[in-house]
Amino acid sequence: MVSFLKVALQTFKVFIIFTGCTVLFYYGIMWVSEEYQNYHRYDEPEGSALKVSNVVKEDRSSVLDRLMLFYLNGE
Repeated sequence: MVSFLKVALQTFKVFIIFTGCTVLFYYGIMWVSEEYQNYHRYDEPEGSALKVSNVVKEDRSSVLDRLMLFYLNGE
């Protein structure tokens, strides 16, 4: 009977620790999510930012060209 109470107490301790860690993790994720929810990633950069990409209009490619590109790049 005493060993059953020890096992039950240990199980209860593990349950409380697991529940506490789960709640802590959940609210931590919610806090990080709210921090970055209002972060505007697509705003115009400020300061002396440089444009590093250029949109190139490609010619119409055939199905064979696209298939070869698929096999070469492994996409």
